[in-house]
Amino acid sequence: MIRPDILVAAPMPLAVMAALDARFTAHRLWELGGADALPPTTRDAIVGIAANTLAGQIDSRLFDRLPHLQIVANFGVGYDNVDARAAAERGVIVTNTPGVLDAEVADLTVGLLLATIRRIPQADRYVREGRWATQPFPLSATLQGRQIGILGLGAIGKAIARRLAAFDLAIAYCGRHRQPDVPYAYFPDARSLAQACDVLIVIVPGGDATTHLVDRPVLTALGPQGVLINVSRGSVVDEEALIAALQDGTIAAAGLDVYVNEPHVPAALIAMANVVLLPHVGSGSVATRAAMGQLVVDNLIAWFTQGKPLTPVAESRHLPGAV
Repeated sequence: MIRPDILVAAPMPLAVMAALDARFTAHRLWELGGADALPPTTRDAIVGIAANTLAGQIDSRLFDRLPHLQIVANFGVGYDNVDARAAAERGVIVTNTPGVLDAEVADLTVGLLLATIRRIPQADRYVREGRWATQPFPLSATLQGRQIGILGLGAIGKAIARRLAAFDLAIAYCGRHRQPDVPYAYFPDARSLAQACDVLIVIVPGGDATTHLVDRPVLTALGPQGVLINVSRGSVVDEEALIAALQDGTIAAAGLDVYVNEPHVPAALIAMANVVLLPHVGSGSVATRAAMGQLVVDNLIAWFTQGKPLTPVAESRHLPGAV
């Protein structure tokens, strides 16, 4: 294969960088001083981008500087960091990394739910601080008997549902449409789902269409025994409304893996004892991140050798070669 010139928009795992360097002429955007500092010869040479959320927005501003760009391969199943519509308007295909991280994120979600309800991190700190010797740890709430609501029943949502079904829990969901092949109760909107449940798991894509999908009315519907778990994007939940709901008892607790302004977490959330906070590690195992990185590389290789990407996103599927 001829070594196409690609732009790596932000640092990636070392194994991914090595694989990209082995098959492509990989230009590291952060070493070049950013998009505005790209030399004209480099701009003209770039035909692909390897992207991830660390790069910020991959949008028209960058596309306009790369007249021969053909493909953006995104590291992650979520791709709200890439303006896929603007890319499609220019005939540029966008790919993501679905499938390879579904199980890992689902496992982490169940762990976060258990940690939040049974207060596992708080119990760990209680032992480490020597407090158990003077007083037993307070009893926690229970997962048993709860009604689980899954906001977004895509591949990851289904994987979460299968795991929680093994806990003998009732499961309901909300999505863009009813899915006839699943055994779970369907609700047409987030508020009605929250009203019927006392655990709300958020696993929808980010972007304008889902910004603040979980707002104060949804949290109020979830109720004072309610638990919110967010493993999607921070933008999906109105963070200020969530903080207020946790402070005033509108809901009981929250487990969060994502935030609005990552990696910066509001001090109010950090101060709360009824919140479990993770540093966006839903897919964060060595094996899964390696598989995601390999799919980024494989998408680029497939495009430049066969003219057909492996996992184009919805906005790209009408473009030549994408189907």
